[in-house]
Order: sequence, then C-alpha cells, then structure tokens
Amino acid sequence: MLSDFQYPAEAMALGSAIVWAFSVILFRIAGKSIHPLGLNLFKNLFASVCLALGMIILGQPLLPKFAVSNYRLMILSGVFGIAISDTFFFWSLNLLGATLTGIVDCFYSPFLIGASLLFLGEKMSLFQLFGVLLIVSAVFSISQKKHEREIPRKDLVKGIILGILAMFFMAIGIIMIKPFLAESPLLWATLFRIIGGLVGLVPLLLVHPERGAIFKSLSPSPAWRLIVPAAFLGSCIGLPLWMGGMKYTFVIVNVPLNQLNTVFIFILAALFLKERVTVWRVLAVILALGGAFLASFP
Repeated sequence: MLSDFQYPAEAMALGSAIVWAFSVILFRIAGKSIHPLGLNLFKNLFASVCLALGMIILGQPLLPKFAVSNYRLMILSGVFGIAISDTFFFWSLNLLGATLTGIVDCFYSPFLIGASLLFLGEKMSLFQLFGVLLIVSAVFSISQKKHEREIPRKDLVKGIILGILAMFFMAIGIIMIKPFLAESPLLWATLFRIIGGLVGLVPLLLVHPERGAIFKSLSPSPAWRLIVPAAFLGSCIGLPLWMGGMKYTFVIVNVPLNQLNTVFIFILAALFLKERVTVWRVLAVILALGGAFLASFP
C-alpha cells in the first residue's frame, strides 16, 4: 500500500522522470520513420489495452460509478494532455532531438505553476518568476543557430514552439482534473485520459491528407521493437507514476522531481543517441533545470 511508504508521491514523481527519459530515447529513434500522429495513436492504443487488462486482472472496475461530467472531464483532459500535447511533443522531438527537447520541456514547470495559480488558487512568488526567466534564457540560448549548426534554423524555431505548446497543453490537461484526481482510482484515471487522447486523435487522422501513409507506417515492422517498449514504459508505467505523483502530493512538490527527466534525457541522449555534449548545451540544461526548481519554489 502507498501509505506504507514515507514518501510515496515523491518516489512516484521521480520514478516517472526516469522511466519517461528512457521512453523518450526510444520514441526519438522510432520517430525517424513514423509520423508524430501515428506514433501517438500507436502509443495510446497499446497503453489502453494494457491498462484495461491490468485493471481486469487486479479486479478494478473499468466503469466505476462517477457522474457523467467526471468522465467527460477526464476525457477532455486526455484530449489536451495526450492527443494534442504528445503529438506536439513527438513533432518537437523529431525536429530538435532528445537533448534540446528536454531543455524546452522545462517550460512544463512555469506552465503548471501558472495553471495552478489560475485554477487552484496557488500564488506565484518572486523566486518562481525568476525561475521562469532562467528557463526562457535557456531556451533562448539553444535557439541561437550558431550553437546548433546541425539543425536548420527553421526546424530549430519550429521545434521550440511545438515543444512549448506541448508543455502548455500538458499543464492544462492535468491541472483541470487535479481536484477530482484525489478521489479517482489511479489506473482508471490514467486509462480514461488515454481514451481521451484517442478521442482527440482519431478525427485528426481521418482528415489528415497523409492518413494512408501514417496508418501504413504502423503496420507490423522492425520499428515495433522500439515503439512497443517505448509505449509500455511511457504510458503503462511512466504515466500512472506521473499521475500518482500529482494525485498524492502538491503540485509544487511534484514538479521539480518530474523535471529531473531533463537531466536523465541529456545523459541517455549522449550515451545512446550520440547527441553532442557541448558547453552551451550543458549550460542550457543547468539554466533550465535551475529555473524549473525555482519556478516550483513555494
């Protein structure tokens, strides 16, 4: 039981950061051959089946007795936080690579704190504002083409914008269910957010001009050796851990632990993807991570 541990929420938040970093590396490689919409669709289909089977095995009801409005809210959260956010994230990952995407993702902290200010009545301090400035400085640093010569300027700017938008929609998607999350079964909440992701993705795919190629890229292929473990780690393990951290503790406690994924991604990208380790990238990681911690400072 979670109550048997002294810091269950903190452990879940840190665990989600580690697991997500590994899945990002796998998604980065798979994204070279699969469209971001297709990657997101596969991830959500795979995770929804796994989570539903897990709930059945554990004897948890798939449709607990909640008001219809609560189901709608959870699904809407998935549309924002999974259908839109994850698609933008995968798109940004394809353009920037894992390291730079991890730096841009530090916008997650100020967006989440800002959303909690608007919807949960939390307040933003001078420390938090200074943290936001540090994150902006880090992103501005990596946006200078002379530091990232292998990425075309157009792709660099586009990837940064997409990454920022991904973090914005992720923050909105989780904050809108934060009050209800406390009374919701964790696996059920995770499953219905993923279903919300599917609800948002299917219409987009059906009208997409490249839908034939996108669906074809998801047919059984060697890429499954990457996206299956990536989906399992990211959505079947990482997502419940992330939501568990949100469920069992305050936002300002959870956020900095989540944001450690930037460090893990930086290290793994250098080891497995052979992404460059430069002075500017190291400084940007330090600035962004420091800003994320200050942005979460009460």
